[in-house]
Amino acid sequence: MIKNNKWASLYLVVVFILLYTPIAYLIFYSFNEAGTMNQFSGFTLEHYAALAEDTRLMIIALDTIRVALLSALLATTIGTLGAIGIYYSRRRETQNLLLGFNNILLVSPDVIIGASFLLLFTVVGFRLGFYSVLLSHIAFSIPIVVLMVLPRLEEMNENMITAAKDLGATNWQVLKEIILPNITPGILAGYFMAFTYSIDDFAVTFFVTGNGFATLSVEIYSRARQGVSLEINALSTVLFLVAFSLVAGYYFIQKQQRTRKLAHMDPTNHEKAVTP
Repeated sequence: MIKNNKWASLYLVVVFILLYTPIAYLIFYSFNEAGTMNQFSGFTLEHYAALAEDTRLMIIALDTIRVALLSALLATTIGTLGAIGIYYSRRRETQNLLLGFNNILLVSPDVIIGASFLLLFTVVGFRLGFYSVLLSHIAFSIPIVVLMVLPRLEEMNENMITAAKDLGATNWQVLKEIILPNITPGILAGYFMAFTYSIDDFAVTFFVTGNGFATLSVEIYSRARQGVSLEINALSTVLFLVAFSLVAGYYFIQKQQRTRKLAHMDPTNHEKAVTP
């Protein structure tokens, strides 16, 4: 058992090295004074200064964040309600069917999803731009939220709901006071995942962006085709730090919630409370 744990730890170390070495390489050369990724000649912040002065890139960055925040919020709302609806489906066959439709979007290639949205918007005459990207991001984020929320619903104690209804609670009160507080960690996880997927997405966004609107992934791709620029390294570093901060913040919130929960369940706390 110990030997297997050692091999598993070694495997994780190798995976992390393969994943994070290119990121570390990118961040390191974002401070290169030479302006290329061939040889490091000295430390400088001029690429970050150039990034701050690039008005077009700043506007695109703000648009990308705006799309990510809105799409994550709407997808989390719809996905949470969808997960609750799936969980409380009366027939098992209906539940499995809905889950199947939900999972199809997760395993479908992004190219197919993007092309489908492009055809849909073209047929109905919907103008490509901010709203086409927003609707597309909401659509592919909803299944992610559903999968984040469903496990929390399955872990929930149904006896609390039964007791609340026996005491005269309405469906809205049960949803507000029991269900939502219990699945909040899943909702937060779904929101952060939807936000990350929105910022990261390229394939679907590439199909549904119109003239005059772009996201960072599409803009970075367009600039990278023209040649390597360390301004892109600086931008990628900032995005990585933002994503890392969000993940660290979510982890900290989860840790605090677990600590409070364990403290609340500790019987010694109750003994102290009743001790005169």
